[in-house]
Amino acid sequence: MKALRWHGQKDLRLDDIQEPVATKGKVKIKVEWCGICGSDLHEYVAGPIFVPQAEAHPLTGEKAPIVMGHEFSGQVVEIGEGVTKVAVGDRVVVEPIFSCGECVACKQGKYNLCNKLGFLGLAGGGGGFSSYVNAPEVMVHKIPESVSFEQGALVEPSAVALHAVRQSKLKVGDKAAVFGTGPIGLLVIEALKASGASEIYAVELSPERKQKAAELGAIVIDPKEYDAVKEIQKRTNGGVDVAYEVTGVPVVLTQALESTRMGGEMMIVSIFEKEASFHPNRVVLMERSINGIIGYRDVFPAVISLMEQGYFPAEKLVTKRISLNDVLSEGFETLLKEKNQVKILVKPE
Repeated sequence: MKALRWHGQKDLRLDDIQEPVATKGKVKIKVEWCGICGSDLHEYVAGPIFVPQAEAHPLTGEKAPIVMGHEFSGQVVEIGEGVTKVAVGDRVVVEPIFSCGECVACKQGKYNLCNKLGFLGLAGGGGGFSSYVNAPEVMVHKIPESVSFEQGALVEPSAVALHAVRQSKLKVGDKAAVFGTGPIGLLVIEALKASGASEIYAVELSPERKQKAAELGAIVIDPKEYDAVKEIQKRTNGGVDVAYEVTGVPVVLTQALESTRMGGEMMIVSIFEKEASFHPNRVVLMERSINGIIGYRDVFPAVISLMEQGYFPAEKLVTKRISLNDVLSEGFETLLKEKNQVKILVKPE
């Protein structure tokens, strides 16, 4: 079968590889749609970040080249020995976290903080940019008929957004700001709506992304027109309760921090390619706090339930659908060049 594999920085290739077979404890899934994630772009442009290159990943035993793609939906076509959670024909999504189950974090139930953390589609184990994936049963979640396969491909990134909001101090009625309205930023807006935020400010430069944020109900602030920090502080009488940094741009980190009120919180949702600095007094003198998240845990069922209620709508977030043959030119390169794109979904052959 054809699969997109990471061989090195700026070196992704469509390779012919062997089709997987459902072995013990595994579920073979025919992939319907797979989204291109910001993490995939980071690996393409600046990797390896999560991809094991010099040494094999301790949990998958694999190293580059690896099949990419971790935001995907599909249908079960085969189950291995001992699988009881799903059956052939089930519509599913995959929670693609590899964890050891033995470290301190895993024993506390914080499997996304495992010291051997890996992601299917980034650390081995197959990936969604292929016709079939063989996933461990524990990763597989069923989706109802009311959630389309396109919608299903958004469960994984939506889980990042919902986990970010859940891990923050946000309470019903609080005010929030989202810096950067790419795919995850827009999903954070949705998660904030579902969590009862009273006002959501979105700071964004791209006209198309500003429009998407407004369609989702955010109050848009263009940093070319306003000093975003001062404007947010003015409109909220001192700052938002929680700001979410979703750009990965060092200068924005300071802006997000300063947009919060006394005792406010900044959540770092981005993966940064470079170090970012700020003066500690910006935290100390206002008794602010800084928190960060990686991935998600115990949140997929809640995301699927919210999707049944109409949250995280694919029709407002998916801007392009392509085939696996065009994944490089019309997918990765397009996302780098066209900032109007939000989420591109890929259909395997």
